[in-house]
Amino acid sequence: MLITDNNKIETYYQALLDRKQSFVGIFFVGVKTTSIFCIATCRARKPKLKNVEFYTSFKEALDNGYRPCKICKPTENANQAPEQVEKAILLVKEHPKDKITDFQLREKGISPEVVRRWFKNNYGMTFQAYQRMYRINNAFQELKHGKNATHTAFDSGYESLSGFNYTFKKLVGKSPKNSKDKNIILINRLTTPLGPMFVCATDNGVCLLEFVDRQLLETEFKDLQKLLNATIILGENVHIKQAKKEINEYFEGRRKVFDLKLETPGTDFQNSVWSCIKEIEYGKTITYQQQAEKINNPKAVRAVASANGCNRIAIIIPCHRVIGKDGKMTGYSGGIERKKWLIEHERNNGNS
Repeated sequence: MLITDNNKIETYYQALLDRKQSFVGIFFVGVKTTSIFCIATCRARKPKLKNVEFYTSFKEALDNGYRPCKICKPTENANQAPEQVEKAILLVKEHPKDKITDFQLREKGISPEVVRRWFKNNYGMTFQAYQRMYRINNAFQELKHGKNATHTAFDSGYESLSGFNYTFKKLVGKSPKNSKDKNIILINRLTTPLGPMFVCATDNGVCLLEFVDRQLLETEFKDLQKLLNATIILGENVHIKQAKKEINEYFEGRRKVFDLKLETPGTDFQNSVWSCIKEIEYGKTITYQQQAEKINNPKAVRAVASANGCNRIAIIIPCHRVIGKDGKMTGYSGGIERKKWLIEHERNNGNS
């Protein structure tokens, strides 16, 4: 939303001048004279008040034609976990079977309040719920490899088998005893220059990569769970770790081809369309008509466009490289400005 309240504008402008950390993510300032937008702590030379406008989200700044500042990297740094939160997450990863208490956080110089607030704002859940998911995922993997449920429960920090069974069934959908045929989709979060993204993966590969503000994302999650007979819980596996590494290299302009394993449940037609998309060269674009012709179905332009819209793996299956017949940027679930940015990014790095 564009900020029009004069009192807020004055407050935000003063925060921009003072580089106030507490306003990071609260507003995004667009500079009319440069078409760049920034966060509160940007070190760049400060513009005059008459030359700026404030937005409540980076997506709105993008939608209004502003580009992310290369100095403060607003879409990345405004959504990146603070150092204290990163430390808390590392504790969970290093001790996946333990329950990290507020007392333990404070001993490490971490504010439980800061951690709770960040998780609520960025994951829509508490830090304790995040920990439970990690512990249950670890337990699920041990059960699949034949470990006894009772031993798994107590090794995972639960004081009773009934408590473990209840939490396990609530998150996985089945009791530990009956879960061997159940699949798990792990979900994690990463930051990019265009904003945070969710990445999901099974044991077979990455099955979703979407910007967190993507429309109908909840519907995608539900469809994915149904198609794969799986439950989504927080966690990380080798495919997610590799995805984070390769996506980071892509945005740095160092990667043009992805080596990730993918899992793409869908119809035969959809998978033929998605395979065609993957063949579009880095830095190049084709039209929906050309895409239809490539799969030997020149009359299926609308069906191709629909299948593109059902793609759950942004960037890696690069549907941003498909444009309208008249050259217009159309039909990108992550937002047209992101599509423009990605195409320009690839063209600028195509010969590097």
